[in-house]
Amino acid sequence: MSRRFAVLTVLLAALLGATTAQAQSAEASGTWLTQAGDARVKVSKCGGGICGHIVWLREPMDTATGQPATDSKNPNPALAKRPMIGLPLFSGMQPAGPNKWSGQIYNADDGNTYASSITLTGAETLRVEGCVGALCGGETWTRAGR
Repeated sequence: MSRRFAVLTVLLAALLGATTAQAQSAEASGTWLTQAGDARVKVSKCGGGICGHIVWLREPMDTATGQPATDSKNPNPALAKRPMIGLPLFSGMQPAGPNKWSGQIYNADDGNTYASSITLTGAETLRVEGCVGALCGGETWTRAGR
């Protein structure tokens, strides 16, 4: 009897853990406006974590070429031609605690990828941070609408 109880307890804990991870992803899901207001990023559930990609830019056209903006600062010539709209920003963002994910974030402003953490700090705010070594910085994004 105690063995069955132990097995049931383990199964319930696993199910509750999966439900919590899904609930966290769902809470962060949506479209977020960057702190500068120059881009909107759609965050969605992705595997066991979250993904995010650019869905809107204040300035979607490259003023120098008159063409849609591209990932021109990317050091990889093949990637530098990809459009900014649709550009994936997060990679490997996995749960790292309640309402928090860790992974990497791509910064299209300089073409580099950084260690990152994302924290849902309120129903309408998302704290996005990136680090290079000991130097860290971040910004607060706001929900762009439901």
